[in-house]
Amino acid sequence: MAEATRDRVRAAIQELGFVRNESARRLRQGPRRSSDRRAGSPRPRAFGIVVEDLTNPYAADVARGAELTLNDAGHDALWLSSDHSAGKESRNLEMLVEHQAAGALVVPVGLDQAGIDRLRASSGMAVVLIDHAGPDVCSAQVDHVAGGDIAAGHLLALGHERLAFVTGGPAPRPVVERGEGAARTLAKAGGGELRTLTQRALSPTEGRAAAQRLLAMSPTPTGVFCANDLLAIGLINELLRLGVSVPGEIAVVGYDDIELAASSAVPLTTIRQPRLAVGEEAAELALAEWSEGDSHMHRQVILTPELVQREST
Repeated sequence: MAEATRDRVRAAIQELGFVRNESARRLRQGPRRSSDRRAGSPRPRAFGIVVEDLTNPYAADVARGAELTLNDAGHDALWLSSDHSAGKESRNLEMLVEHQAAGALVVPVGLDQAGIDRLRASSGMAVVLIDHAGPDVCSAQVDHVAGGDIAAGHLLALGHERLAFVTGGPAPRPVVERGEGAARTLAKAGGGELRTLTQRALSPTEGRAAAQRLLAMSPTPTGVFCANDLLAIGLINELLRLGVSVPGEIAVVGYDDIELAASSAVPLTTIRQPRLAVGEEAAELALAEWSEGDSHMHRQVILTPELVQREST
C-alpha cells in the first residue's frame, strides 16, 4: 500500500473512531488449531473468569484463586460479571471470543452444553464450569448437598428441632442443593419438613427482612440455616436489634465462611467452602484443556465443604 493511501486510511480511522472487529479478523484467519496452542504463543494469553456477581465476596475469592493460578502459568485473567443475566453472560463470552481469549471459566447462568460446543467450534477456547457440571465439559465444584447436610446435622445435634432455611431468589443451583441437603438430613432424622423463607436476594438487607418474617412464624424456628453468610449476618443483626438472643433463642448457621463471618456482631458458625481452591482447580483444568487441545479428557473436580463452629450456635 502506498504511503499516501495509508495516510488516508489513518485519517478515516481517526475520524470515524474505528475499532478493529476481532471476530471478523478471526473469520478471515480461521479458528486456532490445537497444534497452534501446543506450539505456544509469542505473547501471554488471557483467560476470562465470568461469575454472577463480583460484589459477592465468595465470587471474588473464587476469581482470585483462578487468577493467581493463571498468573503463575504466565497468563492474564479478565474478571467479568454476568449480574445473574444470561444476556450479559452471552455478551461477556462474545467479548472474550473477539479478544481471542484462550479460555473461559464460567459460573453459568444461561450457558448450556450447546453454547459450550459453539464456543469451542468457533474460537477454540477452553471452557470450564464453576459450581456446575455438564456431560462434556470440565468443572470444579463444591458438594453443596453435603454442605446442607452438615449445617442441618449440626443444628439437630444441638437439640434444635424446628429448622428454617433462608435463601434468595432466583436461587442458583448450588444454593438449591444446600437446601436439598438440609431437607434430606431433617427427613432422615424424622424431624418433618424444612421450612423455607425465600427472599429477593442473597444479601444482608434481605437477611434483615428474613428476621422479621422468621419471628412472625408460629411456632418460631429455633435453628436457622442461611444459604450464604451475607444473609446470615443481616439476619443476626436484625435479631439482635429486636432483642432476640443469638444463639440463646435462635441459632444461626451461614454458608461460605467469608472474611466478615468471623467478625460479625455474633461470630458466625458457617459452612466453609474452599473458595480459592475452587478457582485454582478451575484454572488448572482450563490450562490443561487449552494446552492439550483435541487430546484433552474432561474432568470433574468435586471439593468438600466443612463446618466452622463459632458463637452463633
